[in-house]
Amino acid sequence: MTKLRACIIAVGSEMLTPFRVDTNSLVVTERLNAIGYDVRLKMVVGDDVEELAQAFASALTWADLIVVMGGLGPTDDDVTRAAIAQVLEVPLDLHEHVVDRIRSRFARRGMTMPEINRRQAMAPRGATLIDNPNGTAPGLWIERGSTAIVLLPGPPRELTPMLDTIIRDRLEGPSGGSRLFRRVLRITGRAESDVDTDAQPVYGRWVSAPIPITTTILAVMGQIELHLTATAQNRADADAALDLAAEELGKVLGAAVYSADGRNLEAVVGDLLRGKHFTIATAESCTGGLLTSRLTDVPGSSAYVERSFVCYSNRSKVELLGITEALLTEHGAVSEPVAHAMAVGARTRAATDVGIGITGIAGPDGGTPDKPVGTVAIAVDVRGESRVRTFRFIGGREQVKFQASQAALNTLRLMLEDNDQRGTR
Repeated sequence: MTKLRACIIAVGSEMLTPFRVDTNSLVVTERLNAIGYDVRLKMVVGDDVEELAQAFASALTWADLIVVMGGLGPTDDDVTRAAIAQVLEVPLDLHEHVVDRIRSRFARRGMTMPEINRRQAMAPRGATLIDNPNGTAPGLWIERGSTAIVLLPGPPRELTPMLDTIIRDRLEGPSGGSRLFRRVLRITGRAESDVDTDAQPVYGRWVSAPIPITTTILAVMGQIELHLTATAQNRADADAALDLAAEELGKVLGAAVYSADGRNLEAVVGDLLRGKHFTIATAESCTGGLLTSRLTDVPGSSAYVERSFVCYSNRSKVELLGITEALLTEHGAVSEPVAHAMAVGARTRAATDVGIGITGIAGPDGGTPDKPVGTVAIAVDVRGESRVRTFRFIGGREQVKFQASQAALNTLRLMLEDNDQRGTR
């Protein structure tokens, strides 16, 4: 099945600053994938006629569909119509019925339409105007050779309903009924190259399967993601192929795969705790409550999160968790014995099934030759059974803290899953 190729162009100089982000392209991509279009390129272009014309002309050489968002307003920096007309070598025509509609819209609000709004009634010759019930600028549909061109206003409340109308009336069906369906596998505790070494021989042969699946590997903080995209006629066929693909990857990647349905790690751990009717208490030093925050980001987490101790100082470890001064003096606050004592202290003082202790050096200061920045000791205690390990994380302070919370969650996940497996033997 040949995929139809789409290009998305977001117009607006504000999106080339640190203060505004293009989010419309996410909505457009989702809608287009659902009807079989493969988005091959996204661009953000400033409010410059020549630069936009160049970007558009390039896309016109290869894309089956070009969606241009923004730049349809009434001001001088709204240059989308002019740039498109320039590339297509057609004039801009004024549509008086659109002017009347815009004027009426202003009148309903007790206002007089400024003359500059007449620009919004202009369109490249040959374009079909798409009604905009939520704003003044109409959308535009243009066909040039085998390429369909869609121009949409930037505000999401205007763009989304117009896009849905265009998809329903003009775009649905041209891909022969094929659609794109996605599955995300999430992996933690392994490096990207390590994961790809094991996974590539598996996913490499899927491209030529009856239901083709393409795979993208993505490294994000604390985990690796495998994005699987199946091209199929319907969801049932796609799900069957993706289920088999996820199973194959699970066999070669093992317990490192913590989610095959897109759930994040805190949600997976939460489901395990809820399923066992277990409660949890945490004792956090260097993570400063981040682990607990992640646990409580999950709706319904009050069913299993009992309490959290943020014990940043040695005094708090002694007073809140009952850790002895002798243990701290002998091993230091950043040590496996102290992490274990924190986990046990949190569990026993909160009377929970699970306790987690985290203590480390997040940086940028505080490291020593024996315990450099990034050294974190993590302990998990489940009803008296404990696992303790010292990690060496890299990166800045925020990265160390997140990786520590990720490692703690993953250690708990593995312990709970091991308990499940032992229970079925």
